Amino acid sequence: MVTNLLRDFPVNAQEGNEETFESLLMKPDMRIERIISTGQASPPGFWYSQPQSEWVAVLQGSAALKFENEKEVRVLNSGDFINIPALCRHRVEWTSADEPTIWLAIHYAEETSKTAGEV
Repeated sequence: MVTNLLRDFPVNAQEGNEETFESLLMKPDMRIERIISTGQASPPGFWYSQPQSEWVAVLQGSAALKFENEKEVRVLNSGDFINIPALCRHRVEWTSADEPTIWLAIHYAEETSKTAGEV
């Protein structure tokens, strides 16, 4: 079966009701997911601090990430990616309300080397 990351959204994403998270592939120390945002942001005062590292790319749309140890937000547009080390406190400041923001996220257990765009 062939699937397209830029189409076939779940109903809640189509209607813009909520951000959706879809697991595409799960292995013991890795998970790949598609995230579809339609104007959502992290709740005020909420910070992600995940036990696994996360490599994330914006395939469509735009978003801003805020890292606890940085003053400025990092704006990501289509094609931009970043690597977020495990336990790095971060939040989503905004996602585009004009079009869906489609993220491809890879969560992995062991950080073996730094990659371009790493925090």
